Amino acid sequence: MTTPPLFPGFDGLMTLSRREGVDIRPTLLRVLTDLYVQANAHSAEEERQFVELTSRLIDQVDDATRAVVRARLASYPGTPLEVLSKLRLKASNPDARVPVGAEAPAAPSVATSPADALSGAQLRMASNLSMQPKDAAEINEIFSRANAGERALILHNLEDTRLRASLRIPAARAKRAIETLEMAAFAADAENFTLELGEALILPSRVAAEVVNDPGGEPLACAARALDMPSAVFQRVLLFLNPELGCSVNYVYRLSRLYDQLSERSALVMLAAWRGATLAVTRAKYQPGLYDDERNRARPAPAQTRPATPLPDARIVPRTGSQSS
Repeated sequence: MTTPPLFPGFDGLMTLSRREGVDIRPTLLRVLTDLYVQANAHSAEEERQFVELTSRLIDQVDDATRAVVRARLASYPGTPLEVLSKLRLKASNPDARVPVGAEAPAAPSVATSPADALSGAQLRMASNLSMQPKDAAEINEIFSRANAGERALILHNLEDTRLRASLRIPAARAKRAIETLEMAAFAADAENFTLELGEALILPSRVAAEVVNDPGGEPLACAARALDMPSAVFQRVLLFLNPELGCSVNYVYRLSRLYDQLSERSALVMLAAWRGATLAVTRAKYQPGLYDDERNRARPAPAQTRPATPLPDARIVPRTGSQSS
């Protein structure tokens, strides 16, 4: 019997982080660190997985991300020794021997060259990378399979990701949508609520239904934050839209707290992922055709042979001469 992975669903993120044009390794390292420090103790297998994943990411992220991870793990007593050594930290236990590396040499102060300026411009351009449809589909799938705690961490770390977010919904359109959504929620009219949400966020009806009917409620919180819905209105939506879920105090309290901490950028990044995933499904459904597709697709018909012309009877002798002879 195989041991389930400590961080389910992050294999796809690791594959996504190695692709050109999408760099979410800083976000992934922060999520892994937050998940690890939530538990007071870990098994040997969990510690091995954490060391294996973080050791590859620490050397590949920027200094700001490395500093945040170092601060989180410095105060955690269960940080593995290999990770402490890689982050140049000392173990909290004085009896544990951890090799301490030499201090990093100070960077020489030199004037900014044109090459350095070009690199800085490239980094600023890379901070607004648009998601490819296939990448958006993978992000959407990983988010849908995650549990409540993992979804909250993913949304929290999406604020610092370099992926480009969707444009804001115009204020006038968002205001009208919020009023319509609140009235539909009061009437417990999930159908009209889904229709209005899809039109306001420019989402297909299938995706809008998945957002509204998600049992966890995190997609609905992202959709409401993308419209800049007031917190009080969102709480009333949770109470009346689905009476069965609205009766759960834990459900309403958990999503209300998540909504207050959710940033607009994280919600707009998820909106971009929903739109990109829809485009990926559309491309896969309608493949481009070639000029000879119908000819190649047609079933070959058997060759038909024409019947041979019968030969004249050899017993019939042609007449010769005139009738009188």
